[in-house]
Amino acid sequence: MGPVLAGVLQLIALMGALAIAYVPLGTYMARVYSSDRHWRVERWIYKGIGADPDTEMRWTAYLRGVLAFSAAGVLFLYLLQRLQGVLPGSLGFASIDPDQAFNTAVSFVTNTNWQSYYGEQAMGHVVQTAGLAVQNFVSAAVGMAVAVALVRGFARSRSGELGNFWADMVRGVTRVLLPLAFVAAVALVACGAIQNFSGIHEVGQFMGGSQQWNGGAVASQEAIKELGTNGGGYFNANSAHPFENPTPFTNLFEIFLILVIPFSLTRTFGVLVGSVKQGYAILATMATIWIAFVGLMWWTEFAHRAPAFEIAGASMEGKEVRFGVGASSIFAVSTTLTSTGAVDSFHSSYTGLGGGITLLGMMLGEIAPGGVGSGLYGMLIMAVIAVFIAGLMVGRTPEYLGKKIGTREIKLAACYILVTPALVLVLSACAMALPTPPHSMLNSGAHGFSEVLYAYTSASNNNGSAFAGLNADTQWFNTTLGIAMLLGRFVPMVFVLALAGSLGEQRPVPVTAGTLRTEKPLFTGLLVGAILIITGLTYFPALALGPLAEGLA
Repeated sequence: MGPVLAGVLQLIALMGALAIAYVPLGTYMARVYSSDRHWRVERWIYKGIGADPDTEMRWTAYLRGVLAFSAAGVLFLYLLQRLQGVLPGSLGFASIDPDQAFNTAVSFVTNTNWQSYYGEQAMGHVVQTAGLAVQNFVSAAVGMAVAVALVRGFARSRSGELGNFWADMVRGVTRVLLPLAFVAAVALVACGAIQNFSGIHEVGQFMGGSQQWNGGAVASQEAIKELGTNGGGYFNANSAHPFENPTPFTNLFEIFLILVIPFSLTRTFGVLVGSVKQGYAILATMATIWIAFVGLMWWTEFAHRAPAFEIAGASMEGKEVRFGVGASSIFAVSTTLTSTGAVDSFHSSYTGLGGGITLLGMMLGEIAPGGVGSGLYGMLIMAVIAVFIAGLMVGRTPEYLGKKIGTREIKLAACYILVTPALVLVLSACAMALPTPPHSMLNSGAHGFSEVLYAYTSASNNNGSAFAGLNADTQWFNTTLGIAMLLGRFVPMVFVLALAGSLGEQRPVPVTAGTLRTEKPLFTGLLVGAILIITGLTYFPALALGPLAEGLA
């Protein structure tokens, strides 16, 4: 079987599995977030944190809950790392330096999971499980809660109340993420991923000598790392490591875990707003971009135009021979079109244009299908922009799901889409202009610039993957990337929740002959075009200096 055919068959199998899970999972999540009953364990949690889950919140109160919970998470995880040296189960590792502890705490709380450290050489069992793994659950649940709040803004009439943040966050963990992660972890253990709390082992090498390996609760963290679109690896090699990703089957399974909740949330959206066709329109937009990006990545990576490429059958540098080009390309596209950041190959080793595709996937805003929760609300913001553009073209007040898109709504949507480009471009320019950061670059020229641009794009969009070749464990990068992650996560949430509150206060307008049918293929095409044009106009100059210059050289 040829590598291209193998890749196509894997893509078909993946799409089939996602299609099977779409309706039951999406409908189940809609019931989770619309239920008025609380499980007993959930009541214990509410009592422990002093929250009333039945109190409805306006957008300002909902936002305060998001920010307060996340701030507490950053402080707890920072202190846990700073105290690692005196904690049991530290495996002899020292406490984490202040700048790196800040960067890591912010990274995991913001669902970014950027890592400027070697996991197996820096973090003990307590920090990995009680700190990083816990944040993998709750940071994903926060994103889902904000997405559901925006959906309620579309669904509700003359009410600025968006539900209860504490109830939404806790239900996301207890009813969605924990059960799915448990099943996924068991499957990964059955397929060879490790799950233990062993110490450090001395392992012999084929060519003589030895190296040290430590165990850990890898399968359980790998499950929620992918399922919650987190991405932080137990080991530095991330999902290319055989302890995390043992076989081609587990590789495909992990891609499935990355995509299943973000895609299924479009069904949840459709059910909650009372029109599953609206959910299918958003799904079609996400799927169109994702499949197109996979096709483009295959074209760049299978296009072997040099003798070494021809012998290998494709561009194999930086890719695991267990997975090959086809599966690695699907993984790379899926992880950068979501806010996952996990990698089973190294994007810096892709062809120039291939690396540019991974960059562009993040620059789109990671909305195809995007992160858990963040992908849905990002795509709905783009839908608001697309409806506004359509309204300008026909001279009619734009409407989406029965809500008018007026001055306030479009200003909030515009502010949302400007946050991450401002962070990416300003911080990348500062890093290239100042004398110290360029010393962290392994490469010069266009590829070196791509390393820096990729880092700030990954951090600002809460992705977490790295281009490799960049030493980001410096005070400059730890600090500025941490700031980019914080602002890139929470400033957009301010605009999302403000928009949700504004929409929820409106009275729905009736559908007329002039209403744009947003459940039709025409709107899907308009939405795809708006996304690509807005991203292209924003980032094309930066891409031209980096991956495009390298790819066309």
